[in-house]
Amino acid sequence: MEEYSMKHPLIALCFFTAMSAGILTAIPVKAAETTSAASAQVATESTATASDKVSLNQATAQQLAAALNGVGLKKAEAIISYREQYGAFTDIEQLKEVPGMGNALVERNLSRLKL
Repeated sequence: MEEYSMKHPLIALCFFTAMSAGILTAIPVKAAETTSAASAQVATESTATASDKVSLNQATAQQLAAALNGVGLKKAEAIISYREQYGAFTDIEQLKEVPGMGNALVERNLSRLKL
């Protein structure tokens, strides 16, 4: 740090001032809070009950977009179009055949879907 502070004294002064004021110590705490909140959300999402799931065969595009992670209105409309063209889904894995729905996206949402 000595070499760095010699080349950029203003940056070094701001860094050391922020450290001594305790400003930089709040950053890891905030990150830890965010991580805990994300963990709690994942735990909540993985415990979805059958009544929390959205039906691939009955939901509207708006309902699909609201319920599925990473699916906006455009992809939800593609799901509806696929359903109208080929009939009702007989397996959730068929969702991978919808344009724009990759394996990872389908796997991420399996716990939120029902037929």
